Amino acid sequence: MAMNKTKGLAAIFDLDRTLIDINSGWLYARYERRHKRISLWQLGESLFWLGLYHLSLTDIEEAYRRAVRYYKGIPEKEMRERVEEFFTHEVAHRLIPDAMAKVNDHRRKGHRIVMATNASAMQASLAAETWGFDDWLANSFPTDKDGRLLGTLTSPLCYSHGKLARVKEWSQQHHISLSRSYFYSDSHSDLPLLLAVGHPRVVNPDPRLKRFCQKKGWKYLQWCR
Repeated sequence: MAMNKTKGLAAIFDLDRTLIDINSGWLYARYERRHKRISLWQLGESLFWLGLYHLSLTDIEEAYRRAVRYYKGIPEKEMRERVEEFFTHEVAHRLIPDAMAKVNDHRRKGHRIVMATNASAMQASLAAETWGFDDWLANSFPTDKDGRLLGTLTSPLCYSHGKLARVKEWSQQHHISLSRSYFYSDSHSDLPLLLAVGHPRVVNPDPRLKRFCQKKGWKYLQWCR
């Protein structure tokens, strides 16, 4: 970790539809189907749950539980290799130029650059390394004593109030003041964290977050590829 960051201030970014222009879970489901690691039915089910998630019509924990069940018993090492290959070919080039400019702006100001995402820790760590982030918070998946995935989630999920709890814990550990910090997100599910920081930044809002912004008089950013 860089030690010359402005003391006590962070710029926190969501990943899906904020830093990149698409939900990486949707990309991953298609990628897995293309490599014949999931069935057409499983692909359809994944896309159905992701669609409900984008519209804030379902509990994402249920969607995640259904997804991770497919990977029970797979060695973590193999899964990491899959995710690295996926990220390299499908995600790394998708950082939105406007997002890149904002990240660089915060970096020039000496702010600590952090990613807080509902994606996997495997993907978040790759993204943080590739794009030069200082830290990341994401979802991790337990393994058994032989290093095989259990097909379960580690709580709390880095989502909604769980994401806020994770960021609060991280901020306390790193002496970061959320009241002075920034958070960029597209998702209504991120309202708890948007309301907790001093500088909420809404980007390409989903339908429910857009209605919230209009009701509250919040301005929002439109980032394009």
